[in-house]
Amino acid sequence: MNGKAMIDFRAMKARGEQITALTAYDYPTARLLDESGIDIILVGDSLGMVVLGYPDTTQVTLAEMVHHTRAAARGVKRATLVADLPIKTYDNAEQAVATARELVAAGAPAVKLEGGASHAKRIEAVVQAGIPVMAHIGMLPQSVREEGGYRVKGRSQSELEQLIQDAHAVEKAGAFAVVLEIVAPDRAPRRS
Repeated sequence: MNGKAMIDFRAMKARGEQITALTAYDYPTARLLDESGIDIILVGDSLGMVVLGYPDTTQVTLAEMVHHTRAAARGVKRATLVADLPIKTYDNAEQAVATARELVAAGAPAVKLEGGASHAKRIEAVVQAGIPVMAHIGMLPQSVREEGGYRVKGRSQSELEQLIQDAHAVEKAGAFAVVLEIVAPDRAPRRS
């Protein structure tokens, strides 16, 4: 893992400590976040919109993610750096592992991928390859074109049940954390 260790988030949670996470796409931002004590620094594929001027995340390439992960990794000494697997780079378990390895080689000891129960086998394969995975459920930016835009998830009972099913599936697959994006605020804290 390029000498960078994973913070023990389960121990932090068990102690009732807050876990902080922010996004960085470059060396100076990652360094400032790391020095400020942020626990997780994500090199998100949102860099497509924020840095590269794309209309959404669906044009971000693996080469771009590797480039920005390398830059951010140079600024991180303490935090856990997590890099997004870009769209079409984890269409099956074998490809997910290969992509995750490239991002680890670029300096991220952990990766993030979008998808719940439908992606559990991919998460499991990456975890079994020794790479920690942060899952991402709810609104999935890489699916924004198929879904017709960004919209809140979890409002209906069926969407809530799907979120819970997805959360359980990614946890069982070995994800160390789960991002809930654009989930109805009153539904996000629900446990079951």
